[in-house]
Amino acid sequence: MSQALSLPRPREWPPVLPVLAVLVLLGLPVSPAGESGAGPADAVSALVVLYCAIRLVRDRRRPLSRTAAAVLGLPVLGLAVAAMGASSPGAGITGMGRYLQIFVLVPAAVLLLVRGRSDFRLLAWSFVALALWQGAIGVHQYVTGTGASYQGEEIRAVGTFGPTDVMGMATVVSFGLVCALGLALGRTPVRQRAVAACCALALLLPLALSFSRGAWIATAATCAVQLVLAGLRRALKVAAVAVAAGVVLVGGFGVGTAMLQERIDSITQVTDAPDQSVTDRYTMWAAAVGMWREQPLTGVGLKGFPDYRDGHASLALSSGSDTEGAGAAYRKQPLLSPHNMYLLVLAEQGLIGLLALAGSWLALLVCGLRGLWRARGGSGAGLDCALVACGLLIWQLIDFAYADIGGPSTVLTAVVFGVVAWWALVGGGDGSTTRVSAAPVQELAEKAVTR
Repeated sequence: MSQALSLPRPREWPPVLPVLAVLVLLGLPVSPAGESGAGPADAVSALVVLYCAIRLVRDRRRPLSRTAAAVLGLPVLGLAVAAMGASSPGAGITGMGRYLQIFVLVPAAVLLLVRGRSDFRLLAWSFVALALWQGAIGVHQYVTGTGASYQGEEIRAVGTFGPTDVMGMATVVSFGLVCALGLALGRTPVRQRAVAACCALALLLPLALSFSRGAWIATAATCAVQLVLAGLRRALKVAAVAVAAGVVLVGGFGVGTAMLQERIDSITQVTDAPDQSVTDRYTMWAAAVGMWREQPLTGVGLKGFPDYRDGHASLALSSGSDTEGAGAAYRKQPLLSPHNMYLLVLAEQGLIGLLALAGSWLALLVCGLRGLWRARGGSGAGLDCALVACGLLIWQLIDFAYADIGGPSTVLTAVVFGVVAWWALVGGGDGSTTRVSAAPVQELAEKAVTR
């Protein structure tokens, strides 16, 4: 009896647990007065990298395969060049450290700490749990009128991220919905798929109440791609369920408020009659393109967009966006980025940086899709992991057309790239369950060749 109730020894705990700590911290409230984008989760992500390095030294393992090192290390080239062109050494070091954290170090650590598909699914369900938590808070904010300000009413669902990071909850909920849909479309036990499907449907409401047009577009497109990749017959069934759920939400519970309908209609009016937020975004996009034209190869340097913005932006750009509500006082938030990751990289790192960073993402996408085809063509084991990984990457690449890195929720992007990298570079390599042990990576590669 005592053996059955005994807890596992620390050495038996999954190495991925420190990554779960990052997700747990993202569920805590963000200080309303916080000006910096870094938070406790960022500090723990640094500890995750250190923990991974200690494990590698202790186990005497080669850290990454040549392919993984090339794919994840490719962005370093553009970052090094852009850091040297920064306006000051401090800006170069700070900017390079942030990019390395999000796109290189944390993803590599997550890749190395995930031992197999069980750890991958644990992370996927953790994304869903975090999304349900943030979504529940967001729905409560909408119902009680304690959310962020939107058109004069404090009804915008922002979760624990506050009005200065209005995309935070929308991003978390979108990731959770994509993970839940991928888990529901896999070939795991029926009960798990049913629970995942219910979670995906439940997350539709807080996503709608986030009033985030970019998150809506990215999520709708990603879910459509996931359904197609899972099979046409499944796509039709799930689409029918989604339409029925939409009818219930809009007709039965009255979710389709006038503000929500107006926000949806504004998606088709971004060119004909754009609101001020869209006008600001177009203006900053034009400013980013102007910076790139001056320095097409290397850009203006890391952290250089705010310094060069006024010299390239038209008079249509407002002084900033008004933020208040959700426990925070009114403040004018300056517009310091173009809200487009591709244009931000193009402006600050030039063509060298964009090709290096986008090349890394494209390699992950190609390898991930290749692993998905293998999972579909075999016994179907790992199909849920493939759909989750490919879905997360596709969502992020679409969303980068409307957003960039910044804010407390950015560290979640680093974890996403780590999850995607594991499937693309390790887990999707063959049809069997891939598990990383304490043996050297070179021995694992030799065994894979002899199979």
